[in-house]
Amino acid sequence: MTGDLLFQQYPFVPHIWDEMKDAEAIRRQYLSIYETVSKLSLQDLEKKDSLASELFMSQGITFTVYSDNEGIERIFPFDIIPRIITSTEWEHIESGIKQRLKALNLFLKDIYNEQQIIKENIVPAALIATCPHFTREIFGIQVPHDIYVHIAGIDLIRGDDGRFYILEDNLRTPSGVSYMLENREVTKRIFPDLLASSNVRMINNYPLLLHDNLVSLVTRQTEDPVIVLLTPGMFNSAYFEHTFLARQMGIQLVEGRDLLVDNQKVYMKTTAGLRQVDVIYRRVDDEFLDPLVFRPDSALGVPGLMSAYRKGNVAIVNALGNGVADDKAVYAYVPAMIKYYLNEEPILPNIPTYQMKNTDEREHVFANMHKMVVKETNQSGGYGMVMGNSATEVELENAKKAILANPRSFIAQPIIQLSTVPCLIDGKLQPRHVDLRPYALCGPNGIDIVPGGLTRVALREGSLVVNSSQGGGSKDTWIVDMEGGH
Repeated sequence: MTGDLLFQQYPFVPHIWDEMKDAEAIRRQYLSIYETVSKLSLQDLEKKDSLASELFMSQGITFTVYSDNEGIERIFPFDIIPRIITSTEWEHIESGIKQRLKALNLFLKDIYNEQQIIKENIVPAALIATCPHFTREIFGIQVPHDIYVHIAGIDLIRGDDGRFYILEDNLRTPSGVSYMLENREVTKRIFPDLLASSNVRMINNYPLLLHDNLVSLVTRQTEDPVIVLLTPGMFNSAYFEHTFLARQMGIQLVEGRDLLVDNQKVYMKTTAGLRQVDVIYRRVDDEFLDPLVFRPDSALGVPGLMSAYRKGNVAIVNALGNGVADDKAVYAYVPAMIKYYLNEEPILPNIPTYQMKNTDEREHVFANMHKMVVKETNQSGGYGMVMGNSATEVELENAKKAILANPRSFIAQPIIQLSTVPCLIDGKLQPRHVDLRPYALCGPNGIDIVPGGLTRVALREGSLVVNSSQGGGSKDTWIVDMEGGH
């Protein structure tokens, strides 16, 4: 079978936005991939597919699936057909994410200082008070340049109308950027000429931008600042990414036991003695960072770290306490934050979100459970989620009971048919649902967003769950500059 036939047999599904083709023809941005793949046989494509898997395996690009209480290392599934977004679409996404992050940063500064947004009843005080990630211990701490979110992964989906919507904000320790970078490296190997001829924007300067951002947070006068990446260790599911980023940036990868605090300064133990640490890019959750302030049983953190942080002797990336801004119940108020802090209308809309504490909204959701996705407000990775269109009656009843027992811990949203892109599965091109996680870096000089991001794909037919922990995979994401306009 030839590639041309694969495209001819690719199904068009009405009421779902397919990013490669509409009812009439293949979209312009996909023509270069169409021309290349059409000339290849299915055997050639399958060879490229196995080469991609071998490259991922040899690089050790795996993640851990926690099921049956066992951690299983799996290769991260990768689909060789890239997902393509035009530069016009990208400009819209980029401006929407920048606007959102400006507002979220102002919200975090406000909520840990003056709390004007609560005093003016834009965000309910009870919502913040009941948020498990609102961290009173950092109230009043001055963070460098007033930046709380240095690194953000903002999840977007595209609805059946072709519009992009914000699905959620990841403002604590967003992961997946190493997969974005490795996906591109693999694509260069399997389609070497295609990237250059397709005007695809580069993404490989991400580690350099991140490093520059970390250096910009150093406050003491020094020629040789010490920046470290703090990892929970090799048993963490994202450990590959921690080692990858530390290596790419040329900084030390450390665990809690490699650091100590003396006289409100943080030091790294080295063979040549102690070295003062200026910036910690941490991939350890807040509650494990300092056993003297948070969980006393944590061996992952550094005793006394908070005293050095409060004193301004060390910068921590991302700032502590950011979880209050990416709580799924607080998400519903981000459009109001944008209006309040920036006096602007949101560029990228939220998905309509129902608060289960509100009786009317809850009754509406209970009456329409089959059309809803119910999410726990503080879970991530696709855990704690009930998809109403595929859940059993028992699962729906259990979800209702759980909501009634603790309404603050749940939200509901209408199920949106995510857009589809072609994937090579079982010798055919098949449409699969995708989302997009662009990575934004916020520094004293503004916000940089790498052109692309991580496209996560739900590899099971009909599934809308893209998380790797739930059987999803990923694709290389191309932002292409179209010749001769759009």
